[in-house]
Amino acid sequence: MQATTQVDVAAATATGMNPKKLELLATSLHEKYVATGKLPHLRLLVSRDERVLLSHVSGVARASQESLEKDSLFRIASMTKPVTSVAFMMLVEQGLVGLGDPVTDVLPEFASLSVGVDQAPLKQPMRMIDLLRHTSGLTYGLQRQTAIDAEYRRLGLDEFQQKRSSDEFIAALSQLPLEFSPGERWNYSVATDVLGVVVERLSSLDLDSFFTHRIFRPLGMTDTFFELPGDKIERMTDAWQLRPDGDLSLYDRGARSGWRRSLKLRSGGGGLISTANDYHRFARMLLRGGELDGTRLLKPQTVAAMHVNHLPGGGDLARHSLSLFSEADYAGVGFGLGLAADLVTGEYFWGGLFSTFFFIDPREKIIGLLMTQHLPSNNYPIRRELRDGVRAAIATSRA
Repeated sequence: MQATTQVDVAAATATGMNPKKLELLATSLHEKYVATGKLPHLRLLVSRDERVLLSHVSGVARASQESLEKDSLFRIASMTKPVTSVAFMMLVEQGLVGLGDPVTDVLPEFASLSVGVDQAPLKQPMRMIDLLRHTSGLTYGLQRQTAIDAEYRRLGLDEFQQKRSSDEFIAALSQLPLEFSPGERWNYSVATDVLGVVVERLSSLDLDSFFTHRIFRPLGMTDTFFELPGDKIERMTDAWQLRPDGDLSLYDRGARSGWRRSLKLRSGGGGLISTANDYHRFARMLLRGGELDGTRLLKPQTVAAMHVNHLPGGGDLARHSLSLFSEADYAGVGFGLGLAADLVTGEYFWGGLFSTFFFIDPREKIIGLLMTQHLPSNNYPIRRELRDGVRAAIATSRA
């Protein structure tokens, strides 16, 4: 299986990284996951001080055997969530909304929400911060734990290719009870999709337009979008899923991808397509405190607030989580305003259902990106191995 690993030795040495360990990291992940057929392909990117030190590409982009390329397009699923959270925080800075505002100020459809199958009243209102940190009481059908999430599955409320309009989506959600009263627990959920509708109503723009005009174009992210453009179809990867027998089967064929369709609702929780290079620009903006190449989206203090722990009492996900599934480990991990936060290292991160992942270490000025297209995302510990491998490659620490 062909693999191309490029390590900028001079840049790695100058920024205090061990180039041999970076190369070893890429080689080991390729041999463990791609060469064995566990993953169809792998795209890695690691930078320090915003200088790309490691760029790795291996495997095939499609079942038709085209090689993966540096500019291949990936369904980033829940890595959409940090983008939606940034969009919301931009509106906070504009003074259009506050973290403590009741969600009903913007979504009056939620005025009659109840809790549990017995439909108990809410102990406190759902606030905007609850949507950002997943303490809203909403859920995902994929959690497969309760009668409530079964209703989400029946109604298709967490499908990527949502056929409802944003208003219809909110109306359907408003008819279902919450898993718990807002603020009491943490549960990975459609909360960020709801947040996307809040952004639309406050800005009077659909989410696609808001992202394009206020985030992607200013940041030079020319390969990030909800709907796959016709002139970029050849760059779209196939997505694969693990079968019960351990083999991979096609989930979505790149040449005929469902992401070509124009939908009524753009999923703020999971709808975007992107590339490693594009998402690296988004991550650089966060690392720089909200600014990139002279374009400022957020104030430094706003970005800082996004990646500190906002869970009640400062606890971790292991203490607060009701979820069976999310894109993070639970022990020692807090949650901020749209991002998970490592309570020990200070790294913040998130991933997507197709096993994509990014992390930022603000102390060490390191960004790590992993792109592939394999679901489920919790089958292999490759995300932890990427973080551990990058940390092991630090020759000179700044922490």
